[in-house]
Amino acid sequence: MDEPGDVVAHYVVSALNRFAEYGEREAVVTGQHRLTYADLCRDVPALAAELRAHGVAPGSSVAVLSGNRPEAMVLQLAAHLLGCRTVWLASYTPVREQADFLARSGADVLVYDTARHEMLAGEVLADGGWRGAVLCLGPGGRGPDLLGPPVAERPFAVPQDVAGPPPASLFATSGTTGRAKLVHHEHRFFLALLAIGQAWLASGAPTLKHLAQTGFGHVSGQMTNLLMLFTGSTLVLGEGLDVPGLLELTAKERVSSTLLTPVQLYEALDHPALDSADLSSLLLLNIGGGPVFPGRLREAAERLGPVVRLVYGLSEAAFVTEYRGVTVDPAHPERLASCGVPFADSRVEIRDERGAPLPAGETGEVWVAGSLVMSGYWDEPELTGRTLVDGWLRTGDLGFLSDDGWLYLVDRLKDMIVTGRGAANVFSRTVEDVLTSHPAVRSAAVIGVPDPAQGEAVYAYVVPVPGAEVTAEELQALVTEQLRAYAAPSVVEFTAELPVTGMGKVDKKALRARHTAPAEGIV
Repeated sequence: MDEPGDVVAHYVVSALNRFAEYGEREAVVTGQHRLTYADLCRDVPALAAELRAHGVAPGSSVAVLSGNRPEAMVLQLAAHLLGCRTVWLASYTPVREQADFLARSGADVLVYDTARHEMLAGEVLADGGWRGAVLCLGPGGRGPDLLGPPVAERPFAVPQDVAGPPPASLFATSGTTGRAKLVHHEHRFFLALLAIGQAWLASGAPTLKHLAQTGFGHVSGQMTNLLMLFTGSTLVLGEGLDVPGLLELTAKERVSSTLLTPVQLYEALDHPALDSADLSSLLLLNIGGGPVFPGRLREAAERLGPVVRLVYGLSEAAFVTEYRGVTVDPAHPERLASCGVPFADSRVEIRDERGAPLPAGETGEVWVAGSLVMSGYWDEPELTGRTLVDGWLRTGDLGFLSDDGWLYLVDRLKDMIVTGRGAANVFSRTVEDVLTSHPAVRSAAVIGVPDPAQGEAVYAYVVPVPGAEVTAEELQALVTEQLRAYAAPSVVEFTAELPVTGMGKVDKKALRARHTAPAEGIV
């Protein structure tokens, strides 16, 4: 962990040196605006000077509320160049959660995107009782515009080392299981990204043109976008794209890489525009943010070819495993249910409730170590101590490792259903995989609901294929046949769609909130 006073290589300085080598190569594309690496070399120190002129000093905490725009990335690098901690307010979270996050983070300054959050910023400040300084990206806001006429008297002198407070960032977890936690990633996290980028280039891998739909407000978006810049690749910024828009932009810009959530993948597979889309430039279709149903992954591999790449990570450990070049391998058909093998220097172990390692094939909690693991939860030492143990992160995910080191996830610890039928544990993902193997089922989500006789009952929400017919009894019989009778849902509720979070994950918290009384009968 970097401490004030340590002299180490500054990741932004190293990045700027790389950017200078990339010169006039395109760095960021958004609409008709195209930013080169030479532009970044100019804009990052210039914005650092503006921040300093407005009172932002080394050690300051700078909160950011912004859409997916180039200035957000420049702001991140400029603030870190000054030795600040950035605090990322996710645009998709409710205002009250943004206000709570702002207050808990101890931010000194809020910088917000006036083009997207003109009214929202006032609500955030009022709801949280926050009294820090306000700066803006764009005109018409509540504070000075950092993008307006410069007020700095002299350019920022780029240092060569960190000789003061090292840069860091705070991110909110997705909050699907309760109040969001503040994940703290320090300077070593960004140094690790630089090293991973260098290894990518040294391997002979190509530079990419990456369509980025996730902004800097989430750790996965920030990690991916920085990796693209560190390798001299090009970022094409898109936000809120529907399937036709995604496919059109991919063809127009000759996109070679993008990241979709499982829900977005399913939407693309189900859309008729996919059949005629020009995806000839695509090298990597990364799928992350949640488990993928094996049947749908098979469909993606068969229709799109070996460009599909599964990635598993979480806010606390941004990139854990990968499954490159997903294929339907007759020798290993089970791998369609896996999330791959460890990425970079990540290490994965499966441990029991006492923290003892388990052998291959046995299910337990996934523990992770490596350079992309968080430093801790901000201002929550007790929670950090329970989550980080001797350099290992307890992920809260349940899974097992195969004999050849492939990781298989079966549930979240908090999602595991304990049913009185045989006092058995039911893993929701395992049931969901069986349900979606039925040809008439498009998607499914399984939760546990209170039941006076069983403690918890297995409750399934099922999205059927339009026009297809399937009954609850058929699905219950299928689960009973492939798993056990106690894993079969007591209730199967058919629905047109499943609720999703702002990050595109199925929102099981919202599904549980619908159940204030024991479920009865079969819908």
